[in-house]
Amino acid sequence: MSKVCQITGKKVVSGNNVSFSNRKTKRKFLPNLQTKKFFIPEENKWITLKVSAAAIRTIDKNGISATLADARSKGFLK
Repeated sequence: MSKVCQITGKKVVSGNNVSFSNRKTKRKFLPNLQTKKFFIPEENKWITLKVSAAAIRTIDKNGISATLADARSKGFLK
């Protein structure tokens, strides 16, 4: 699986390591992804998602059903 959050769409971003002498070398900024199981009470089943730490906080705040509906409308989840 790719390194993309299924809720927020966060993905790998490229940038530079900058040394003290101001030399720049390419690097990657990886999202803080976790594989986590969530229970959907409306469907009475468990789903496994690859989500970022920010997405876990969003799910805790808004609920899993509302968050999944929002992610589907934005195209992050099929």
